[in-house]
Amino acid sequence: MIRVKILTDKLITEKLFTYYVCIKKNFNVAFFQLPIVFFFKKSEKKDGRGHFFQFFQIETKNFPYLRIIIRNHPLSMKQSDCIVIIPTYNEKENIEKIIRAVFALEKAFHILVIDDGSPDGTADIVKRLMQTDFLGELFLIERSGKQGLGTAYIAGFKWALEHKYDYIFEMDADFSHDPNDLPRLYSACADEGYDLSIGSRYISGVNVINWPMSRVLMSYFASMYVRLITGLKIQDTTAGFKCYKRRVLSTIQLDKIRFKGYAFQIEMKYTTYKCGFKIKEVPVVFVNRVEGVSKMNGSIFSEAFFGVMRLRLDGWFKKYPKINEE
Repeated sequence: MIRVKILTDKLITEKLFTYYVCIKKNFNVAFFQLPIVFFFKKSEKKDGRGHFFQFFQIETKNFPYLRIIIRNHPLSMKQSDCIVIIPTYNEKENIEKIIRAVFALEKAFHILVIDDGSPDGTADIVKRLMQTDFLGELFLIERSGKQGLGTAYIAGFKWALEHKYDYIFEMDADFSHDPNDLPRLYSACADEGYDLSIGSRYISGVNVINWPMSRVLMSYFASMYVRLITGLKIQDTTAGFKCYKRRVLSTIQLDKIRFKGYAFQIEMKYTTYKCGFKIKEVPVVFVNRVEGVSKMNGSIFSEAFFGVMRLRLDGWFKKYPKINEE
C-alpha cells in the first residue's frame, strides 16, 4: 500500500530550502501551475514493505531564488523553434514591455537582444529579466558602442544558426512592429511553405500610423525606387519586420553582406530573392514609436540610395549561392 506523508519541516532561509528540497532530500518537481510548485519523493518504508510518497508545495513568489531554479527546470522552460532578434540602443522605456509582450503570446518564442552598449541601462534591464523571469528563453549579446543595425542582425543570425533555431525573426524594440503579428509571419513560413515572410506596410495600401506625411512619402517612394532599380517584386522593400527560415540564413554568405544601416534590409531581401527563395508579404500596421528616440538619420538614407545601384550591378555579375537545405 502507498501512503502519503505531508512534509512540515520549518526552514530558516530560502537557499537552505532550495538545498534541502532539491539536493539533500532529492525531491523531484511533480508538476506546477506557477506560482505553486509541487515536489515529490518516493521512499522505501523502514520495514522494507513497500514504499510511500512525500509531497511538498510552495508558492514561488515568496522565494525568488527558487523561482529561478524552477524556470530553468526542463519541464518549466518553454521550448521553441523560433528566436526573435531585437537590436537595441537606448531603449530602456520599451525593452521590458516588448519582451513581456512577446512572451505573453500563445505561441512560444525565444528572444535574443543585441545591445550596442546603451548608456541608458537597456542591457541591465534585460539581464534582470533573464535572471528572474525568463531564464532559458531570453538571451543577450552585448557589444561595445554603436556598430550598426546590419552588424547587429548578422551577429544575431549567426547565434541563432549556432543554436539550431528553425525560424529567425527581426523585430524593433519600440512597438512599431506589433508582437501580435509574429504568429502570422511564422505561419507564412511554417504552414504555407515560404522561406521569408515580410511584415509589409504597403501590400494592402499604406498602413502607417503617426508618421509625418514627409516620412510616409519618403518611405513609400523609396520602395518604388528600389523596385525600379533592382526588379524586386516586393512592395515594402525597406521593411524590418521579418521571419526567415533557417535555410535562408545558412545559404546567404552573411560575412559578405556589406551594408550596415537602412540598406541592410534591402540587401538581405535582394540576396534572398536572387538565391531563389520564396517570399511572401504579410500585411501589418506600422505604428510610429511613442517612447524613446528614432535612430534614423541622413547618412542611413544616403547609404540606401547609392547602395541600391550597387546591388543592381552585383545582380548582373555576382554569382549567388545555391540553396542550402541544412
